[in-house]
Amino acid sequence: MKSTPLSLIAGAVALAAVTGFAALTAPGDGEAPEAKAAARLPVERTSLLCPAPSSSDLADTTYTSFTPAGESGGDAGTAELKPSVPLPSDEDDAAADKDKDDEKEEEEKKPAADKPVITLKDAGKPATADTSKSDAPALIGTATGRLAPGWTAQQTTTTAAGEARGLLGVSCTAPDTDFWFPGAGTAATRQDYVHLTNPDDTAAVADIELFGPEGALASDTGEGITVPARSSVALLISTLTTEAVDDVTVHVTTRTGRVGAVVRVAENDAGSDWLTVSADPAQTLVLPGIPADATSVQLVAFAPGEDDADVKVQLMGKNATFSPAGNDTLHIKSQMTASVDLKNVTRGEPGSIRLSPVEGEGTPVVAALRVVRGKGDKQEIAYIPATAPVGDRASVADNRAKGSVLSLTAPGSTAKVEVTASAGSEGGEKTVKTYTVKGGTTLEVTPEVPSGLKGGYALTVKTQSGGPVHAARTLTVTEGGIEMFTVQTLPDDGGTVEVPVAEQDLSVLDD
Repeated sequence: MKSTPLSLIAGAVALAAVTGFAALTAPGDGEAPEAKAAARLPVERTSLLCPAPSSSDLADTTYTSFTPAGESGGDAGTAELKPSVPLPSDEDDAAADKDKDDEKEEEEKKPAADKPVITLKDAGKPATADTSKSDAPALIGTATGRLAPGWTAQQTTTTAAGEARGLLGVSCTAPDTDFWFPGAGTAATRQDYVHLTNPDDTAAVADIELFGPEGALASDTGEGITVPARSSVALLISTLTTEAVDDVTVHVTTRTGRVGAVVRVAENDAGSDWLTVSADPAQTLVLPGIPADATSVQLVAFAPGEDDADVKVQLMGKNATFSPAGNDTLHIKSQMTASVDLKNVTRGEPGSIRLSPVEGEGTPVVAALRVVRGKGDKQEIAYIPATAPVGDRASVADNRAKGSVLSLTAPGSTAKVEVTASAGSEGGEKTVKTYTVKGGTTLEVTPEVPSGLKGGYALTVKTQSGGPVHAARTLTVTEGGIEMFTVQTLPDDGGTVEVPVAEQDLSVLDD
C-alpha cells in the first residue's frame, strides 16, 4: 500500500520554491527532467587571518580591507578584522594571581578582543587603519552578505631600522589544513618565524615538518603544536631543529582544526618580508612578477611525493619565453629541497618564471622565489610563491599614489584583462583600463591612479578572454635611502561557488 503524507508533500513544494529549479511532477509522469549544470553564486561568508605584524618599536603597520563591487544582491553584511586573544606571559599570570581579588582591575587589563581593528562599510571602496604598537596582535576576520564575495585584506609593515628592517606585506589568508613554504631557512643569519592563527572557538593542533637539501630535518618540537582557540602562536623555525640550513621547505598540517599560516623571513643585512604559501603541488607552476631591476633571483623548489622531479625553468619576459643560460632544467629529489641561483635573470626587463615537466606528465612540486633589489647595505628582499591564475577575478589592497606596479603573465594563449583601480579610501573615483597580454610574455604596468585619489586604493583584475593569466603587485616605499619592496600575488578570489541544481524526486515519498 502507498501513502503520501501531506507534510512530506508540503516540504517538497517548499523545496521547489526555494531552489527555483525543481519540477513538481509525480513519479512516473513523463521522462525525467534533463540535468542542469551547477549554478555559480556569490559566497555568503568569508574568513581571513592576518599574522601579528611586528615586535619592533620602529614598525608602522597599515591594514587595508576591500571588497570589489559585484553583482551580489544579498544582505548588506559586515566585514571586520578583530584582535586574536593574546596568550598570557608568565608575568601576566603572576599579576593575575596577585590581583585575583580585584575583578574590576583585571577586567580593565583584558584586551578588547571584540572591538574591530578595522571595519569595511561599502563594497568598491577600501577601509584603512594604522598601528605602531610593538605588541599588535594577529587579526581574525569575517565578512558576510554583500561584503563576502572577493573580500581581501592587506597588512603592510614598514620597519625603518634593525635586523628586521624592510617593507613587509602580506595578503591576509584564509584558514586551511595544509601549507607548503619553500624558501625559509634555519641558518645563523636567519630569524624566520612561522605564524599560526586559529580562528575557531576550539583549539587546533598542528605539525610542522622541515625539509632541507638532504631530506627531512630532525625535529623533536615540531609535532603536536597546540594553537588555542582564537589565538596565534609564532615559532622560531631554527628552534625546531638542530640543523642549520640555508634553504628549507616548511610543511604545516593540522591534526585537528584549521589555521592560517605564514612565514616571516628576516635575513641579517638583507631585509625581511612575509613568505606566503605556495600553490598546491602541481606539475606546472607559475611564479609571476619579478621586478625589472632585480639584482638576484633564487628559485627554491620541493617535490613532496615519492618520485624525483625534473622541471624546465623558463623565464617569460617582456617579449618572449626563454630558458636561462645554464639553468634551463632543475632536478628535484623526492623529499629534498632544491635551489638554484638565477642571478639577474631578467636583465633589466620584468619577468615571471614557469616550471613545467621536462617530459611526460611529470611530478608535482611546490616553489617560491627569493628576489633581491639593490646591493650591499641598500639591498632588500621579497618572496614570490607559485600562485594560481587570476581566474574570473582577483584583487589586491593597499595601493598608493606612487610605488605600485602590476605584473600580468599569460603562460599560454594571449589574454585580455580588465584592471579596475577602486575609489580611494578617503576620496576619488575608480578608473578602469583594459590590457592585452601576449601569450608567453609578462606585461608590467603602472596602474592608472583613481581620479581625485585620496588615501589608498585597491586593484581588481578580471580575465575577459584568453589566458589563463597570473598576476602580482609590487609595492615600493623608499625609506632611509633604501627602496624597500614587497610582492603580493593575485590568485582567484573565490568570490563565487558552484551550487548544485536541486531536482525534485517525489519517488522518495513511496513506501
